[in-house]
Amino acid sequence: MAVRVEDEDLQRVRRRFHQQAALLLQRNPEAESESDEKEKTKQKPLRRVNVHSVFWILASVAATYYVEFFNVFKEHLHEGSVSLIIGSLFLVASLAVALYCIIYLEWRCGIADYDAKYPALVPIAITTFLVASICYNVAFWPVWSYLTPLLLFTQFMGLVMLVALFG
Repeated sequence: MAVRVEDEDLQRVRRRFHQQAALLLQRNPEAESESDEKEKTKQKPLRRVNVHSVFWILASVAATYYVEFFNVFKEHLHEGSVSLIIGSLFLVASLAVALYCIIYLEWRCGIADYDAKYPALVPIAITTFLVASICYNVAFWPVWSYLTPLLLFTQFMGLVMLVALFG
């Protein structure tokens, strides 16, 4: 008698499993992906202005003011520092790529995922930014010595956060 009850229970579980499996197989995976996309769009986007970005921007402004960055930059430019000129050119190129991505591709063309459509833009921007930072470190090392990487990192982070506010 106990064996018969166990067989009936096993048969019920098998039937329920087959019914659930049939329902799962009948579901449309495209409908699920559409519902997932709708849920993602319903979520709030992250705020562009937050404590982190404000901190870096203010730290960059303070560092620029207290070390008299623009006076030192002007003096080195008059001396004809090659690494400063090369670094400035690479920084302009990096900012041009970033602004192209933000202003033209995202705002004007409406391409939010431009790194997927144009995969070479992000590595180009990163590489030119790194070359600019190395050139600036070489150019300003005689002025600020060991503080140069820290000061330039603070200014570069402030610049990145400022550009990120727009994008």
